[in-house]
Amino acid sequence: MATTRRKLMSLIEQGVIPPEQVPLAVKVAGLHPSPYAWALLIDRLLLWLGGLALACAVLFFMAFNWSDMGRLPRFALVQAALVLAAGIAVWGSASVMLFRVALAAAFLLIGVLLALVGQVYQTGADPWQLFFVWALLSLPWVWVARFDALWVAWLGILNLAVWLYSRTWGGFPEGVFFSSSAGLWGLVLINLAAQAVWEWGVQRRGWPGRWAICLLALGSGVPMTLLMMQVIFDDQGFAPIVVVYPVWLATLYGVYRQWRLELFMLAGGCVSVIAVVTWLLARYVLWEGQWNEGGLLLLAGAVFAMGAAAVMWLKRLNAEEAS
Repeated sequence: MATTRRKLMSLIEQGVIPPEQVPLAVKVAGLHPSPYAWALLIDRLLLWLGGLALACAVLFFMAFNWSDMGRLPRFALVQAALVLAAGIAVWGSASVMLFRVALAAAFLLIGVLLALVGQVYQTGADPWQLFFVWALLSLPWVWVARFDALWVAWLGILNLAVWLYSRTWGGFPEGVFFSSSAGLWGLVLINLAAQAVWEWGVQRRGWPGRWAICLLALGSGVPMTLLMMQVIFDDQGFAPIVVVYPVWLATLYGVYRQWRLELFMLAGGCVSVIAVVTWLLARYVLWEGQWNEGGLLLLAGAVFAMGAAAVMWLKRLNAEEAS
């Protein structure tokens, strides 16, 4: 729909479509949803909200009545809800949407059950173990569902487990990554790998969920930028990110400019470069010197100039795509 909208806007700007014919062209292009599309959206929205609300209601009911419920009723309630969700998924497998809603509810209930085990038996486990086991046990459910939103939720759980692990135990093998930035490195590696696999699936297998690729790019780009800013701030000299960051930018440009145009990815790369360059100027112009009006004005002018250049470049690419 976005491509159709851009093409229609280009035709209107070029004067191919007269102003009085614009409403008819918009109607013919199907840019506005029909009443049936609205009804379908509301039906699916209510189904999802109802399924997720029931799964969350199990957690809230048990938490509210914790002191009045024994150990057996707590486990019985959560396990019965989990079995019910699995049964609905099997019984309603003919309806793809009902199948996915039931598996999403089961995905949430697995986390509730694991949290209940840790709370009742006071295992003393670190928080990262809860999310890691949750991701491990729910992987078959997510795999069977074949639903992009559920995959993104699963990756979010895995990201949280890696981050909590790094906060608890420091990091990965010494001498490879800095322990203080191990969590950021973990997020970069997981999300970059997931982005590459998902990109391959979209191009080769027709997988849905281009929005998920953009979300994964944020999940890798933000920690990548923070790692580069950390090196500048700590003045650590050579670090792996000094090599990885330019390679990442070059790959981002090659894939989403030369191979296929994706303005969101390129805009994210521009924001990352602006943040790193601004941090570099602040580090070696302001902090090494004196905090004065001239330095702040220089920094503001640099940010404005880089932002304007990025906007002009992205607008030119957008015009090329629309033409």
